[in-house]
Amino acid sequence: MSISFELRPEQEELRRLVRQFALDKVAPRAEEMNHRGEFPVDLVQEMGALGLFGLPFPEEYGGSGGTYFDLCLAIEEIGRVDQSLGITLEAGVGLGAMPIWKFGTEEQRRRWLPPLARGERLAGFGLTEPGGGSDAGALRTRALQDGDTWVINGSKSFITNAGTDISDFVTITAVTNQDPREITNFVVPRDTPGFVVGGGYRKVGWHASDTRDLAFDDVVVPAEHQLGERGRGFANFLSILDEGRIAIAALAVGLIQGCVDECVRYAHEREAFGKPIGGHQAVAFKIADMQAAAELARNQWWHAAWLMEQGRPFKRQASIAKLYATEAAVTAAREACQVFGGYGFTTEYPVGRFYQDAKILEIGEGTSEVQRMLIARDLGLPRA
Repeated sequence: MSISFELRPEQEELRRLVRQFALDKVAPRAEEMNHRGEFPVDLVQEMGALGLFGLPFPEEYGGSGGTYFDLCLAIEEIGRVDQSLGITLEAGVGLGAMPIWKFGTEEQRRRWLPPLARGERLAGFGLTEPGGGSDAGALRTRALQDGDTWVINGSKSFITNAGTDISDFVTITAVTNQDPREITNFVVPRDTPGFVVGGGYRKVGWHASDTRDLAFDDVVVPAEHQLGERGRGFANFLSILDEGRIAIAALAVGLIQGCVDECVRYAHEREAFGKPIGGHQAVAFKIADMQAAAELARNQWWHAAWLMEQGRPFKRQASIAKLYATEAAVTAAREACQVFGGYGFTTEYPVGRFYQDAKILEIGEGTSEVQRMLIARDLGLPRA
């Protein structure tokens, strides 16, 4: 059996290009973006100009003709410097554009996908509701058919990229029958009457990422805004989350590697007890453990992405990658703050911002508990 952990030359070039962009354009503004909590439209559009939002889509739809693996490489490198922009890219492609690509008709793809793939517009992914987080099947949003239109009522919470100046629409799940198991997806444009985007949340981290609650009050959309087959909406959105877990794992690896980068630099500069702190075993071992976690977690998301692109079963591996990488990211951020001491408890330093941002990685796109449940089920363990 042949196993390779080498990137193709064009993938190495992509990683180098994104790394340089992150260092030159994102890093100098990361502290300010975090402090002000402002969504950086200009940086997002520059990422679009680099082709990052179109990486997994064909050129005929405005994409770059790459792969999902390529997208995750870019997410890791952006997340290595700033997690808010990393999740903006991850959600913009994996959650916003991907449902159109995977489930849309040809007409829907040509209408909605190109501006997303070029990074000119963003879309949200409306699954989570106030009364149903991990229990994503407990949907209360309803859509009733009225001739050639659908009338939608309900709400969504913790939706990314729905309230920016370049947000175009959200794709949502809604119950479309008396039977609550019949769930269908719809595209709801931002300017639709009755569609209200909330003012956002006071979050612990991801301050420069856009996160909103959404309300639908007799929102009317035409029949052609139905996305995918009627009654397949829940299964379709869950398949989006399966892929998204690989991308979140890559984002988490970016955070871990970012912690290593900062700690190695600081361990050379900071002196204590007559020598650089990196010369003290207590500090050196912490950093070594972080690097080990980064490489193990990276191997996990690479494996999951490879399985997915080979058309082989990948759900268990995606859950393993997401579970391990995100929990390792929380540990790395905590230990990085310890290396920096009091400075690590300030958001003037990247490790302080990483500490803010790490926790949500264990929650978004399936909590650690959900990942363990999915792994257990895949092993054939009895259900409760």
